[in-house]
Amino acid sequence: MKNIQIYNPGKVVFGPGSFDQFIADFPKLPFKKLYLITISPVAALIQTRLTTLEKAGISILTNTSVIDEPGFQDFERLLQEAENFGADSVAGIGGGSVMDTAKLVAAKLHNQHTIGDILLNGFSKKRTPYLACIPTTSGTGSEVSPNAIFINAEGTKVGVISPELVPDAAYVDPALTLGVPPLVTAATGIDALAHCIEAYTNKFAHPMMDLLALEGVRLIGRFLHKAYLNGNDLEARTQIALGSMYGGVCLGPVNTAAVHALAYPLSKEFHIPHGLSIALLLPYVMEFNIPSSTDRYADIAIALGAEDRGDKEDIARAGIELIKTLLRSCGLPSGLGELNIPFEAVETMAASAVQIQRLLKNNPREINADDAERIYSEAFNRVKS
Repeated sequence: MKNIQIYNPGKVVFGPGSFDQFIADFPKLPFKKLYLITISPVAALIQTRLTTLEKAGISILTNTSVIDEPGFQDFERLLQEAENFGADSVAGIGGGSVMDTAKLVAAKLHNQHTIGDILLNGFSKKRTPYLACIPTTSGTGSEVSPNAIFINAEGTKVGVISPELVPDAAYVDPALTLGVPPLVTAATGIDALAHCIEAYTNKFAHPMMDLLALEGVRLIGRFLHKAYLNGNDLEARTQIALGSMYGGVCLGPVNTAAVHALAYPLSKEFHIPHGLSIALLLPYVMEFNIPSSTDRYADIAIALGAEDRGDKEDIARAGIELIKTLLRSCGLPSGLGELNIPFEAVETMAASAVQIQRLLKNNPREINADDAERIYSEAFNRVKS
């Protein structure tokens, strides 16, 4: 068992109505200039409640420009805006891209080191601005993790990981996710499910995280299809939000593995949304990993609803079938070919994926370029020649 370090927000408020608690809490804090990062639909949804803060003497500058996965150039632009505004506090209200940007903006305010310095040596000083994260999707778990993902100048995803990125407070209000479209609900939910699966089957899995990871698998496996069918099902939304948060807690101490590593080239080369990339690869990476972590994948299968009887490998493989059934029932593609990705790209994608050793080192089974090609080929529903 390796030593782990767990960094979580000092305050977590969970459940319907949590956003109203943020509105009630913030005026009690000694901060008067709030830089708010969100997206336009959410900004319109919360505008009336934000006036409560303004009436309490708090100046708010709202930025709604983060739409896709953020690049460092996008971040620098927002950072400059926050500095010019004189922000003493930052809030991210949105999906993972919004929250990741808010986290890095807050940590970089009043910090003269470059992004290159931070990537190499981390942050040299404590974050001083207050930081709150409020998710409007159930997928990344960024509201409780020390991780933030950005695109560098070469188009490669880069993870910034630091205790300085952990919010002071997370307000997880499932009611804010009611308007998320069905396919986005499905893709982000599968991303959250993958966080939990990869944490539990990780080479560096830890008993403290195992409890959260397995419960996250159980909750998302049980409720994702319900939320997909009926986006206004608040119980389903609440349970998925909880499972997503559990996965986010696991990200810092344990992190993800090969599913995420192999998903990155799909986003970089073909601009496939992150959650969809995860969904396309999850069952095939699981199948590859079973020989090296059979018992743990059997546990995953049981958490998903497989019967706990018979051979462990058979139980584990039943879990893969349950994943495939869930993907189909949520309207997600079953193979890479359905997204017009050319099969000829397999070799290039594999070469790119094996460079992401910060994640592959966590995988229970070593993956080389040939292995990656095999997994991608099977995700095309074809056999590597």
